[in-house]
Amino acid sequence: MVEKSNPQEAVTPDEHQLVKRTRLQNLMRYLIRHLTDTEFIGAENLPPTGGILVATNHISRLDIPVLFVNPVRPDITALVADKYLKYPFFRWFTIMAGGIWLDRTKADFSAFSQALTLLQQGRALGIAPEGTRSNTATLLEGKAGTVLLAHRGRVPIIPVGITGSHTALKSLLKLRKGKIVARFGKPIHLPPFSRDNREEDLKRQTDEVMCRIAALLPEEYRGFYKDHPRLKELLEEGV
Repeated sequence: MVEKSNPQEAVTPDEHQLVKRTRLQNLMRYLIRHLTDTEFIGAENLPPTGGILVATNHISRLDIPVLFVNPVRPDITALVADKYLKYPFFRWFTIMAGGIWLDRTKADFSAFSQALTLLQQGRALGIAPEGTRSNTATLLEGKAGTVLLAHRGRVPIIPVGITGSHTALKSLLKLRKGKIVARFGKPIHLPPFSRDNREEDLKRQTDEVMCRIAALLPEEYRGFYKDHPRLKELLEEGV
């Protein structure tokens, strides 16, 4: 049986771990630069300091490495499904990057607690609100965990729309650089829940996050949210 790494290591890396992490980041930056045509748009929307949740659509295993080498927040790490523990490369990458293992089969309070600690330390945390990778490259219905974590951590959410990562490896096999675009939206500051309609607010705010991600994506990627009224409002507003 493969065991998870020490949870505390994912939150408070020591100097030796930071050196290894920086080397990994430099390696991934080199590989992504030379093997793909990756573009970061709107990265200035990432606050340079302070705790933030970076909420992205999830269409490929390359999504996390792409966010890992963003040009503004080198401190970023991510919540990663523990199913990747059985894949040697992804296990190694996640541990080196200080990722937090998440058991998606239950309410993983340990992972939630680690993520909250990390945010309170002023770091950036990547998260996929859909809860899993989309096999169709289109948005799935979002889950409430991202909004709940933002409220508990009192941090803004930065929506990100990633395109092209699901076909980049296929392009590489054809000796072509795949085009990947990571488009960052403006920070979302969620209002407090109302006392009487908490569940309704939770659903509305989850839809808000997902529609803001959808607004950063081409129409063919919008999936579950393509006809959502809030998305139409955002597109009209030019958000």
